[in-house]
Amino acid sequence: MRHAAISLILAAVLTLSGTCLAQTGGGIHVWEDAVMPDPTVYLPVPHSMDSELIKSDLVWHEWGKSMRDTERGARAKADANSSMDYLCSIFSEPMGITLSKENTPVIYKFLEDCASTTYLKCPVNAKKHFKRTRPYIQFDEGTLVPEKETRVTGKISYSYPSGHTIDGWGAALLLAELYPEASSEIFKVGYEYGISRIIAGYHWHSDVVAGRMVASAEFATLQSSREFQKALKKARKELKQKLAQK
Repeated sequence: MRHAAISLILAAVLTLSGTCLAQTGGGIHVWEDAVMPDPTVYLPVPHSMDSELIKSDLVWHEWGKSMRDTERGARAKADANSSMDYLCSIFSEPMGITLSKENTPVIYKFLEDCASTTYLKCPVNAKKHFKRTRPYIQFDEGTLVPEKETRVTGKISYSYPSGHTIDGWGAALLLAELYPEASSEIFKVGYEYGISRIIAGYHWHSDVVAGRMVASAEFATLQSSREFQKALKKARKELKQKLAQK
């Protein structure tokens, strides 16, 4: 579905991350009949630094740093952008059409409303609840996006779950719902968007895994909303029209 937004069919995405789609710049609309689950209840407590489970996070962290000077690292830096426009741009290729406010206004609005609903109806900010330290702060090292670092912004920022991942995976879920024929490539983009946060140095791998869990839980919950289903139907109609024009 702060970091502005990608939850294309990402209804679920935008929730407790405090970034994502909720801040898209457009008018805020919330589906009143949607009920969002509380991630502080179902998410496991993040790994502590003295836990055996942290070993996997540490391996991923070192791998991420090794990728920073590569082409994949350049993509990870670009993926620090979580605006709705950016999210639409990276999902346009697998969708086979240009996703944008101008070219696909109904789908764009659908994504915005998914983001607003999941974000504003989330009962608690999970990051503030778990208060997990980001890896670059834990090790006092640099990142691919230094301008966003706490030492520069002066703002306290936590790691778990990954808000960007919620955005990217949420968007992938939503878009795959709209266009199942392209779901494999859509999910690949959504997956890599989350991995970019490890490479950038802002998240542990388990943060990313938790982000996917949150996006999936919210997406599943949105299915029971009549307002969501109505908006989904309109978005599908627009997509069908655009694909027919190719």
